[in-house]
Amino acid sequence: MKIRRTSRAVAALMGAGALTVTAALATSTTAQASSNDIVYHVGPQTFVHAKGLKAHALPTPSQCIATYGLACYTPQEIRRAYDIPDSWDGAGESIAIVDAYGSPTVQSDLDIFSATMGIPSTTVHVYCPDGCPKTKTAHKGQPLGWAGETSLDVQWAHAIAPAARINLVVASNNYGNALNNAVRYAVSHDLGDVLSMSYGAPESAIKGRADNTQLKQAHAAFADATAKGISLFASTGDDGASFGEPAPTANYPSSDPLVTGVGGTNLFTDDEGNYLDETVWGDQGAGCPFGCTFGPIGATGGAPSVVFPAPAYQQGVTGNSMRTTSDVSYNASVYTAVLVYEGFNPNPDDNGLYFVGGTSSGSPQWAAIAALADQQNGGNRLGALNPKLYPLAGTSAFHDVTTGNNAWDGPGFDGAVGYDYPTGIGSPDVANLVAALTH
Repeated sequence: MKIRRTSRAVAALMGAGALTVTAALATSTTAQASSNDIVYHVGPQTFVHAKGLKAHALPTPSQCIATYGLACYTPQEIRRAYDIPDSWDGAGESIAIVDAYGSPTVQSDLDIFSATMGIPSTTVHVYCPDGCPKTKTAHKGQPLGWAGETSLDVQWAHAIAPAARINLVVASNNYGNALNNAVRYAVSHDLGDVLSMSYGAPESAIKGRADNTQLKQAHAAFADATAKGISLFASTGDDGASFGEPAPTANYPSSDPLVTGVGGTNLFTDDEGNYLDETVWGDQGAGCPFGCTFGPIGATGGAPSVVFPAPAYQQGVTGNSMRTTSDVSYNASVYTAVLVYEGFNPNPDDNGLYFVGGTSSGSPQWAAIAALADQQNGGNRLGALNPKLYPLAGTSAFHDVTTGNNAWDGPGFDGAVGYDYPTGIGSPDVANLVAALTH
């Protein structure tokens, strides 16, 4: 089976009045896989490293644009942009996060992130169903990239729901069997009222498509989660509608009908975090913001599935007989980045705050939003959300993202009024959304 690794890493180090950019392509592991294996990737795992940023003296979005050529957002700014009330914290709720390889510094990184952002930290509860990987010696390729993913997932789920319990379930590698086992463990042990999966594989790379054994196993775990009222989220990918291939392809598991697929946007705010506008995240072409300082970095996924027919909640909405992603959207562009702390790098000089983008940023934050909704619902789980979300399209519960395109080295789709593949039914106005879900 042909598996493409499209993760990209960009590090920009602030010098004395100079900006140096270094690019690296993450390599895949060499573990043997059966012909039926699904290999999941995270990405783009794009980071811009900004040395010299200090706690409680962080730049505003406009200062970041002037200094770095991209915007930057703190938890306070993101919460204001998406209308998350200050008093909502997710107390009494639990968020399950599934990642491969994990990170040896996940707790200390969260502590530093929280102190820097002026929010209380919390304990990360780590579970390793197959034994914890030796991430302390994983300094090349995917394990290190997954450590960055783990930092992003944990820190930003916590940023949105700071009083919720964080349960991190770590797979021993990024193959389908291991990640399926991690999801099953999280579901069977009821580790989350909500569950986030910031990884995926293009359906075009899954041998056998709907007949693939590992895909069937994953879907069975999602069915068990749905039966328990667990809300499921996954990122739609960062390589556009086609992942560089000639034809569009959806990203799995975000394309599973039981999962809410989270697409990506460019979010624009003022310096206080007040919402101004959003466009489809797609850096190829005119949609790349702020002069495209680093060149094109990525584009949100979002395309028709070749595996799943359109579920009832999409029929008559998308104009397609097949399941389509995205369902919803969230800030994801590297040019409108969020801040993340990482302390696991082999060279200690590389540790610090990074500006991070990717739809893998939206999945844990949407999961945290669902935890807030459960909290406001008297602590009762809202469960599978797609059937509840689609009737709210076009209401004040969502920002309709209407401009931009998600092409990436291949065909793409435009944003449009109403539902579109890159951004689904839109990004959330959380206060209005939760009111509609819990009335």
